Amino acid sequence: MEWFVSPDYWIARLVFQRALAAVYLVAFLGAARQFRALIGARGMLPVPDHVGRTPFRRAPSVFHLHYSDRFFALWSWTGVLVSAALLAGADGLVPLWAAMLLWLLPWVLYLSIVNVGQTWYAFGWESLLLETGFLAVFLGNDEVGPPVVVLFLLRWVLFRVEFGAGLIKMRGDACWRELTCLYYHHETQPMPGPLSWFFHRLPRPLHRVEAAANHVTQLVVPVLLFTPQPVATAAASLMALTQLWLILSGNFSWLNWTTVALALSAVDFSPLGGAHDVPAAPLWYEVVVLAVAAFLVLLSVRPARNMLSRRQVMNSSFDPLHLVNSYGAFGSVSRLRLEVVIEGTADPLPRADAHWREYEFRGKPGDPRHWPRQFAPYHLRLDWLMWFAGLSPGHARPWFGPLVERLLDNDRDTLRLLRRSPFPPDCPPRYVRARLFRYRYTTWRELRETGACWKRTYVRDFLPPTRLEETGRRRG
Repeated sequence: MEWFVSPDYWIARLVFQRALAAVYLVAFLGAARQFRALIGARGMLPVPDHVGRTPFRRAPSVFHLHYSDRFFALWSWTGVLVSAALLAGADGLVPLWAAMLLWLLPWVLYLSIVNVGQTWYAFGWESLLLETGFLAVFLGNDEVGPPVVVLFLLRWVLFRVEFGAGLIKMRGDACWRELTCLYYHHETQPMPGPLSWFFHRLPRPLHRVEAAANHVTQLVVPVLLFTPQPVATAAASLMALTQLWLILSGNFSWLNWTTVALALSAVDFSPLGGAHDVPAAPLWYEVVVLAVAAFLVLLSVRPARNMLSRRQVMNSSFDPLHLVNSYGAFGSVSRLRLEVVIEGTADPLPRADAHWREYEFRGKPGDPRHWPRQFAPYHLRLDWLMWFAGLSPGHARPWFGPLVERLLDNDRDTLRLLRRSPFPPDCPPRYVRARLFRYRYTTWRELRETGACWKRTYVRDFLPPTRLEETGRRRG
C-alpha cells in the first residue's frame, strides 16, 4: 500500500524517537535512584503491601510475580541501559521486527513500575510516557518509512494533551477566563524553577497576554495539526515553542519535553532533505500496525467523551495498560503557597524553645535564601507530594507518617532524597515536627536587601512533635 508510509517524515521520526528515548532514560534513572525510600520493601508505601491487595488485572506488573529491592533495581537499571541504547540509535542497526521488540521493552519495563508506584506515580506524565512509548513500538526503523496511521495517532495524543488542558482551564478556575491566573501561578506552582521569580515579577498586562496566548495555543492551534502542510508544521512548531516557555518557567518533570517530542513528530522536515526512498513495508508489518491502530481508535472513545464532558476528569487512565488516557493540568490555580516545613530536635523535651533544625529538600521551597534550581525533566517525587501535602493534609495521609518515622530513624535511603539533613548519620533526632508556612516571592527591594527570593509566615502546626514510638511501630 503506497499510502501506508510517509517518507517526508523520516527526520521527524528520528528526532521523535531520540527525544522519547531520552525521556525514558530520565524516567528509569529516577525510578532506580528513588524507589527504595518510596516503594521499596522498607519504603513508605511498600510494593509487597500494594500487590497483596491489588489484583493483577487492575495493575499488570511483573512485581506481582516477584518482588525484592534487588530485583526492582535490576529492572530499573535495565530500563536505563535499553533507553541509552535507543538514544544511541540501536533500533536502526537491527531488523524491523527486532527494532519493534527493542521499543516494546522499555514500555513493558516502565508499565510494571508505574502500576506498583501508587501515589508516587499518579501523575499524568507517567501515562503520557506509556501511551507515547507504546505508539513508538509501531513507528518502524530505517527499513520502512514512518507509517501514516501512527503519525496520525501521535498527533491525536498531542491534541488531547493540549486541547484537554485548555478545556479543563476554561471549565475550571474563573481566573483563566478572566486572564488573571498567571498573577499567581508562577508563585504557587508545585516546583518553581530558577527563573520563576522573574516570571512572577513580569508586568500584569503581560501575564494577561500570556493567559490569552495559552488559550489560543491549547484550544485553537491543536485543531490545525490535522490540516495539510505547511499549516500543520507551523501549528506543531508553535506548540513546541510554547512548551519551551513552560520549561523555562518551572519544573514539570518530563511533561513538557514529551509534548515537545510529540510536536516534532508532526513537523515536515522534507525541505531540509528529510525525504527518503524506502522499500515497501512488509505485509505483516502493515497488518500489525493497522490492527493496533484500529484497537487504539476504539479505546479513544472514552477519553474523547471525557474530554468533551462538562465533568471532564484530567490525568486519568481508562485501561490498566495506559494505552489511551486523558490529560490536563492546572484546572484551578492556588492563590496562596502553603509549604510544610519539617524540623527535628535532639533535645530531650520538644519544647517551643528547643533547638529545632530544618530538613532541606532538593526542589521544594524551604530556606527562603535558597534559590530554586532546574530539575526537570528529572522528577523529584517526594518534593512534588510535599506540595500536595501543603494543599491538604489528606493528600499526605498514606505516606507522611512513614516519612516522619524514617526521619526519626535517620533512614539512609530517605535522607538521600533530601538536599540536607541537619543530623549526622549516627545521631538521629529525638523528635520531629512539621509546621505550615505561607510562602510568597520577595519584591525587588526585598531581594536586594536580604538576598532571599522567598518570604515566609507561620500559619499553624501540621504535625505536633513526634517520637519514634508514637508513629505506631518501630522499624526493624
